[in-house]
Amino acid sequence: MSFFKKQDSDDRLSLFLRLVVYLSASLAGLATVFIVGYILLKGIPFLRPELFSWTYNSENVSMLPALLNTILMAILALLIALPIGIGASVYLTEYAKSGNPLVTVVRLATETLSGIPSIIYGLFGALFFVKFLNLGLSIIAGAATLSIMILPLIMRTTEEALLSVEDGYREGSFALGAGKLRTIFQVVLPSALPGIFSGVVLALGRVIGESAALIFTAGTVAEVAKSLTSSGRTLAVHMYLISGEGIYVNQTYATAVILLILVIVMNLLSEWIANKLGRNKHE
Repeated sequence: MSFFKKQDSDDRLSLFLRLVVYLSASLAGLATVFIVGYILLKGIPFLRPELFSWTYNSENVSMLPALLNTILMAILALLIALPIGIGASVYLTEYAKSGNPLVTVVRLATETLSGIPSIIYGLFGALFFVKFLNLGLSIIAGAATLSIMILPLIMRTTEEALLSVEDGYREGSFALGAGKLRTIFQVVLPSALPGIFSGVVLALGRVIGESAALIFTAGTVAEVAKSLTSSGRTLAVHMYLISGEGIYVNQTYATAVILLILVIVMNLLSEWIANKLGRNKHE
C-alpha cells in the first residue's frame, strides 16, 4: 500500500514540475513576442526614406551613418578579439597542462572580465585608448574597447567548442602521422567551428547593442566615419541620444526596428551557417 502511495506522490510531483517548466517557457515566449511585437508596431509605420539619408540633420534624423559605423566597429572588434580569443582557448585546451597556475589565472581573469559592467569598460577605454594612447574619441578606440568586452565570451564559447571535439579525432590524426599543430588546425578547429561561430554571433549581439562604453570612447558624432580615427556613433548610441531629446520618439522606435531586424537576420544567418558547418562535419 505504501508503495502505491509513494508512486502516486511521485507522479503528482512530476506533473507539478512539468507544469512549472511549461509555464516558465510559455511566459518567456510571451514576453519575447510582446516586446518584439510592440517595437514592430510602434516603429514600422515610421520607417521612411529620410531616415536612411547619407547626411544626418535635425530634420531627417538619419540612422544610416550610425548603421554603417555599427557595421565597421563590429568588424574591427571581431578582427581584434577573434585571433586573441581563439588562440588563448587553443592554448588552454590543447597545450596547457592541468593544474598549471597560468591556466587558473587566465580563467579567473576571464570570469572576472565577463562580470564587469560595460560602463567600467567605457571608463577604461576613455583613460587608456582615448587619453593614454592619444587615439581620441574614435572608431578604433571604440572597437578596441569592445574587443576587450567580448574577449571573455569568445574565449569561453571557443573553449567549450574545442572540449566538445571527441578525442578520437585527435588520436586518429596522430595515428596518421600528423603533428600537434596540424591536428589542431586541420582536425580540431574545423570540428569546433559551429560552436565557435555561435560564440561569434553572441559577441556580435553584444557589440551591436552596446552604448554606454562607446559614448566615452567612440563619441557621438552623427556622420559616417571618414577614417578609423574619426568619431562616430553606432545605432545603439544613436537611439539612446535621440530618445533622450524627447522629440524624436517615433524615429527612436524606427531605429529600434532596424536594430531588431539586424539582430534577427544575424541570428538566422548564423544558424544557417552553423547547420551547414555541422552537416559538412558529418559528411
